[in-house]
Amino acid sequence: MKRDIPTPRDRKKGIPGLIENTVSSTYDDMMAIIEAKLELIRIELTEKVALVGALLVLLVVFMIGTAYFITSAALLVGELLGHPFLGYLFISLMFISAFAFFTRIRPDMLKNFIHKILLSANDYRK
Repeated sequence: MKRDIPTPRDRKKGIPGLIENTVSSTYDDMMAIIEAKLELIRIELTEKVALVGALLVLLVVFMIGTAYFITSAALLVGELLGHPFLGYLFISLMFISAFAFFTRIRPDMLKNFIHKILLSANDYRK
């Protein structure tokens, strides 16, 4: 166990003893600060890794749900049109049209939209 007050045997007399005590206590304080900062960095890093992991799990769940929704919509449209393949054709054409719109007609629209979302999520203002 470390003592804060040196024993009479450890104390040196005069200015050299005072300098030695000051240097050793400053070194101990600096090491404690560095260790505390490293622990804080570890905690923040594990929190960010946990957030990324949670977001990945949510993304997978969302993608699976979206796939089932698209399949259900295609089956519904196919049922309404009388042939299941027409539903899948209709849904596929919607996705191809959206792809063409965002790549050929308005390529910057999607990028600007995502950029605004990211800026608002981080609370930046233009």
